[in-house]
Amino acid sequence: MIYVGIDVAKDKHDCCILGSEADRLYPVFTIPNNKAGFDELYEKIFSVTEDKTEIKVGLEATGHYSLNLLGSLIDKGLTTCVINPLHTDLYRKGLSLRNTKTDKVDAGSIAMMLITDKTLKPYSDTSYHSEELKSLTRYRFDKVQERAKLKTSVSRLVNILFPELESLVPTLHMASVYALLSELPGASYITDCHLTHLKNLLETASKGRYGRDMAITIREVARDSIGSVMPAKSMELKHTIHLIEVMSEEIEEIEASIRSIMDTFGSPIMTIPGINYRMGAMILAEVGDFSRFSNADQILAFSGLSPSTYQSGQLDSSYSHMEKRGSRYLRYALFNATKYVCHWDEEFGKYLAKKISEGKHYNVAVSHAAKKLIRTIYRMELTGETYRK
Repeated sequence: MIYVGIDVAKDKHDCCILGSEADRLYPVFTIPNNKAGFDELYEKIFSVTEDKTEIKVGLEATGHYSLNLLGSLIDKGLTTCVINPLHTDLYRKGLSLRNTKTDKVDAGSIAMMLITDKTLKPYSDTSYHSEELKSLTRYRFDKVQERAKLKTSVSRLVNILFPELESLVPTLHMASVYALLSELPGASYITDCHLTHLKNLLETASKGRYGRDMAITIREVARDSIGSVMPAKSMELKHTIHLIEVMSEEIEEIEASIRSIMDTFGSPIMTIPGINYRMGAMILAEVGDFSRFSNADQILAFSGLSPSTYQSGQLDSSYSHMEKRGSRYLRYALFNATKYVCHWDEEFGKYLAKKISEGKHYNVAVSHAAKKLIRTIYRMELTGETYRK
């Protein structure tokens, strides 16, 4: 066997090739992050052995910097392990008391991990092809977060320009209100608007829900409004609403792509009551290949939902906090999916109620139900069975 450790960077990669006895077959070398560099790496690897079953490659999970190299290694048919940077950092520190860290040292540490840590599992085609779904779900998550901030800005601006409007409608963030404020961004604009035009504007935007009566009410309230007349804020409100509308269209496009990929997967996770395309896709994308985990508790730890443990001598901490390491996206998806599953599935609902009756805080009880959900999903994904109560 030969073991190849690669420390990934933006413009170059440091590589270390070791034999079965941890002997260096080449001095640690650096390749550029391009085709010529990849060819140089493969030339040196295959000069030692052409038997791909005797080659094991390891590299750190460094976000998008490692994707191109990872794809190339998989296309070459090489067994590749993607290692958590925290894991490699702790391993490197355990090799020496000196605080030495360089890219070449890291490459050597990764190669040594491949030799000594037999628990490392290779990155599979399933995980690689899940990257597109992961990109989409994370992109959607970030877009939704941005839109939420813009909606907060709309609420702030309306509170300046027409604070009474919020009490007249169920929510400011609806199509009819956005249409109204896009054209008439403030109480002063609504006051000066002709009643017929105001009525037509509301009627069209609300698809007939609001008509003349609502137009009269809004205009009368606008006349007595304490809202400020600030053209700069009115322009900001119009632009913010436009950005929200554009972003909503983009989110719909992203969600259509997610649904398309999920339909090709045919995952049994969609048979669990309360799990929709968005949460289901995020869970599948973040976990990737379920078979790379030996048990459901490893996925729990990967999501950061497992409780931390501190015990030393006679001290045994009874206040265990959630670790919150690993994928924050997976933690978010599992925690929120659990709330819906507990609402729609009787068995999970009873389990949540049981934990709450034991005196646990609601969020703590949800985290217990999330552990139960993880074990259920893990079994279903490995067996392909649909959900059974």
